[in-house]
Amino acid sequence: MQLLESILYDCVYHSAPIILCVLGGMFAYKANVLNIALEGMMLNGAFVSILTYYFTGNMFVTLLLTVGSTLLYGVIFAFLGVTMKGNVIIIGLAVNMISTAVAGFVLVLMNSANIILENFDLNALKINIPLIGKIPIVGSILSGHPVITYISFLMIFLMYMLMYHTKFGIYVRVVGESEEAAKAIGLHTDFYKYAAILIGAVGCAFGGMNLSLERLGLFTNDMVAGRGFIAIAAIYCGQGKPVQSAIYAVLFGLSRSLAVNLSVYAGNAAGLFDCFPYILMIAVLAAASYVKHKNVKVRGF
Repeated sequence: MQLLESILYDCVYHSAPIILCVLGGMFAYKANVLNIALEGMMLNGAFVSILTYYFTGNMFVTLLLTVGSTLLYGVIFAFLGVTMKGNVIIIGLAVNMISTAVAGFVLVLMNSANIILENFDLNALKINIPLIGKIPIVGSILSGHPVITYISFLMIFLMYMLMYHTKFGIYVRVVGESEEAAKAIGLHTDFYKYAAILIGAVGCAFGGMNLSLERLGLFTNDMVAGRGFIAIAAIYCGQGKPVQSAIYAVLFGLSRSLAVNLSVYAGNAAGLFDCFPYILMIAVLAAASYVKHKNVKVRGF
């Protein structure tokens, strides 16, 4: 029972940053912009949050600089990809590499392989929900998470409302489905593409902050470990729909949780469990592509 509780608690733990990245990135997907830069944006969020808090110790300043710096990457990506009509895949890969390079350069200047917040109380950031926390099993799974984790799951509903029950969400989807039709009715398509990309940047900023500052209190340059690409896979499999895409994000979070918890009992083979999330990503993508192709074939018939 203890193992099951640990797996489910860690599932929430590992799902939160991916969900935030997914919920932000799906707007770019709906606007017909493939935002490959989610990985680099999340890494920047993780890096800047730890670096800022390391030097200032102020959570408000940390939040502002984390979101602001990640938005800067979003503006660069949007300018080169939307305004200048560049290849978004190449631009996204460049942003990913630049983000890693900047973090690596700063670590070299600090003469350190990582940044660790000494005497930083991670438990102080966790919220114990009074009523839920007393419920057996459920309380130990759902209570005791940082605030951004709870925000990530709340954002599933809020992003659903924004996408399907506001003019902004409708216009973003119109731009993605038919840009010429959007222009014909007077929409400024570039504005909605910019907005969609910047929403993704904010989501990645919070995801990175949750991953490094709220959960670990440290930063290493490889800590994002492909979560941005996993988010892209979840968005693709969920076809950019908030609930469906979030479910895939939770599925990937569960696979990561299983890898971490089962590796304790694996001895020398523990390293093999780290492959679980990526194997699952390939399997889910293959299955989603097969189902999509089969549905298209049936309709064509």
